[in-house]
Amino acid sequence: MHEMSLAESVLQIVEDTAAQQGFKRVTEVRLEIGALSGVEVEALCFCMDVVFKGSVADGARVELERLPGQGWCLGCGESVEIQALYDPCPKCGSYQVQATGGTEMRVKDMLVE
Repeated sequence: MHEMSLAESVLQIVEDTAAQQGFKRVTEVRLEIGALSGVEVEALCFCMDVVFKGSVADGARVELERLPGQGWCLGCGESVEIQALYDPCPKCGSYQVQATGGTEMRVKDMLVE
């Protein structure tokens, strides 16, 4: 399950930021997760609950912002929204669509005390 390693990476970002900026507790972590990222959101939330125990983020609320999948169609030259990697272009039906957005996962920001 790669969501556990993703949760551990998020905690590392939170702890590194806490050490650099000197805050003691994180009350909320906001993540951006793209529709094409391959992240299983429910599994990630479960893993974050487990990983955050005993850390500066213990009990922190996790807010998720889902980003749509975006692609560039080589067939019609249009930027289109796609639901999954390797989906055909919704405008022309071409399978030559290159993902341009929605593949990312990042810590957007956090609320701290």
